[in-house]
Amino acid sequence: MSYIKKNFLLKNKTAEELYFNFAEKMPIFDYHCHLPERQILENKPFSDLFEIWLAGDHYKWRLMRNYGVDERFITGDATNKEKFLAYCKTLGTAFGNPLYHWSQVELSDFFGCELEINEQNAEAIWDQCNAYIIENQLTPQKLIESSNVSHLFTTNEIFDDMTTFEEIAKKDYKFKVIPAFRADKIMNIEAAQYNDFIARLGDVNDLDALETRIEEKLQAFIKVGTTASDIALEAVYPISERDMAADVFAKRRGGEAVNHDETKIFKGYLTYFLFKLYARYDISTELHIGAMRNNNSLMLARLGLDTGFDSIAEDNSIKNLSRLFDRLNLEGSLPKTIVFNLNPKMNSEIMTLIGCFQDSSARGKIQYGPAWWFLDNKIGMERHLLDLTATGHIGAFVGMLTDSRSLLSYPRHHYFRRILCNFFGEMIENGEMTADLSFVGKVVEDICYHNSIKYFKM
Repeated sequence: MSYIKKNFLLKNKTAEELYFNFAEKMPIFDYHCHLPERQILENKPFSDLFEIWLAGDHYKWRLMRNYGVDERFITGDATNKEKFLAYCKTLGTAFGNPLYHWSQVELSDFFGCELEINEQNAEAIWDQCNAYIIENQLTPQKLIESSNVSHLFTTNEIFDDMTTFEEIAKKDYKFKVIPAFRADKIMNIEAAQYNDFIARLGDVNDLDALETRIEEKLQAFIKVGTTASDIALEAVYPISERDMAADVFAKRRGGEAVNHDETKIFKGYLTYFLFKLYARYDISTELHIGAMRNNNSLMLARLGLDTGFDSIAEDNSIKNLSRLFDRLNLEGSLPKTIVFNLNPKMNSEIMTLIGCFQDSSARGKIQYGPAWWFLDNKIGMERHLLDLTATGHIGAFVGMLTDSRSLLSYPRHHYFRRILCNFFGEMIENGEMTADLSFVGKVVEDICYHNSIKYFKM
């Protein structure tokens, strides 16, 4: 391996001391991911490297499309090996892309393979890693435990089956798997399949019944350990009157389509309703803002949701977010909230807004979430840390997550931890902060693990 050395991303001795003495050893609490809980429960050995590494990972799919790879070798009918070889050829020249780093670290950490990923080495990597998979009978449990994961929150829709989590809890795993409550498919009233999703909740034909069913479902989640929820919005809409939202819901349940203004009315009200509900049950809210989804309608029809055709939206609706938080705060119904921002030009606007709604009920009650999705790369993480420290308090920060469907994504936590330690290391060596490494190391450990454990009441 020519480029990922022991001191990767650590530019001075102070950064190295912070990482190796404090950050590296901390467990991982992955408080937002998209791992399939059924796969974790069944815990079947994997058959080949493609199944672990490429299946379902739209980060990698996007990179391949950017390189002009035919869709047959991404999501089509090519063999697993052909798809893997195509990815290796793609990655070999993807200098600067985070996958260029992550994939190489994943290969080393999980399979003990130190070959550089490129077209020339692809066959050897395929053979070596597949032999390792078979010899070691790799399963989801083994991959998660080898990453030193203590807890992970999957992201589950309101109608998902909670018995899977009850069965996982009976397993002799060294980590806990807990669902985060998500009502996006109930909120996205404009979706073609909306009424199909509502039907999965039973006899729900008016807003009263919908609100009752949402609360009942949340209670079922709480019974299996849920302490977090998730809301994903392209933009935050104004809070609308309940009777207007009820009219829109009735119209949609009657089989009629809704226009953009009606969609905003319904989403504006339901966002407010969900926040109040989460506050009542002391459920922390992860609010993801700024993804413009399903841009390519041709590929949406062909492949479905979450296949790599989303992008950064322009409107982060800071005024509407302010009015939402203010009204909830006035009503004593603002829950602990992590705001994830996908548009970097809005970093400071969001960071300064969350500082207006802190209180002593929790350290860092309103969090500026870590660099997310298109921003969870070296530049995005460094910029996030700069903006967070400039106008906030990094000592309260709840740290990194994976936001991934891949069981191999946990090295991303250490990618972040190296960047964090380098950030502190450079400030220390520049004389900009205390040089007491035992003190700073404790802050590093808190950011890597303890702060999120306390925030989510684990």
